[in-house]
Amino acid sequence: MNPDRALDEFTQLVKSPEIDLGVAALAIARIEHPDLAPGPAVAELDELAARSSVSTTGGGRRALDRLCAFLFEGEKFRGNADDYYDPRNSCLNDVLDRRLGIPITLAVVVMEVGRRVGLDILGIGLPGHFCVGAKLGSELVLLDPFARGRTLDRAEAEAIASRAVGRSVKLTDAHFAATSRTQIVVRMLRNLEGIYARREDWTKTLAVIDRLLVVDADAPTHRRDRGTVLVKLGELHRGASEWERYLTRYPQARDAAAFREELRRVRQTLAEKN
Repeated sequence: MNPDRALDEFTQLVKSPEIDLGVAALAIARIEHPDLAPGPAVAELDELAARSSVSTTGGGRRALDRLCAFLFEGEKFRGNADDYYDPRNSCLNDVLDRRLGIPITLAVVVMEVGRRVGLDILGIGLPGHFCVGAKLGSELVLLDPFARGRTLDRAEAEAIASRAVGRSVKLTDAHFAATSRTQIVVRMLRNLEGIYARREDWTKTLAVIDRLLVVDADAPTHRRDRGTVLVKLGELHRGASEWERYLTRYPQARDAAAFREELRRVRQTLAEKN
């Protein structure tokens, strides 16, 4: 698949009035699997919903419990704690094939299968950890997909978030608000950006950042990070240009002085080559 075409198709998906979360997640997976066609994975989600035998007629909580039992006990979906930073954990097609994932991709499975059986399951983006929730009357039932759909109370959610970020976290009602599909796409991309950067796979890191610039264009760090990755790829002119754009737009950024120095060094290197 031509990288430019893949980016164009991703842009069309996320700019549509209503993002299809499953298809958008599969578009992200094409960074790792360039020739991935979404059809088989979408069909697998349909098949899971059909085989779940979940019906909302007996009440929302009963249907939610049956869905979690089906996915996490029957189908054996689970969190990959042994190799958390494997990029396949961030690819919905691999999660469906391997039954392994990280919190946000497992959440997408729950949300997409739930949607197909008539359950309105929300993404809940806690600090450092992604969960799902379902509104049952006035109550929000919070579930942890990484822990096989275990129900969480607020104290447990705070403990998980605190462990994830490495400091004490006090959750407010705002933390339990529904995460939009666009925000879920951004969070999936940010996770994958970190994974590829850890591996120093700069070509794929750049592909992630290009998608972040489509869906999260107002965040200043993406332009800065694009410059950094281009420099690491040896494309000094293009990297310097991105840093210049970043510093022109955000001259008072906290890291502005450091990047001005990096820019000076790159310019000096380019001058020495001429």
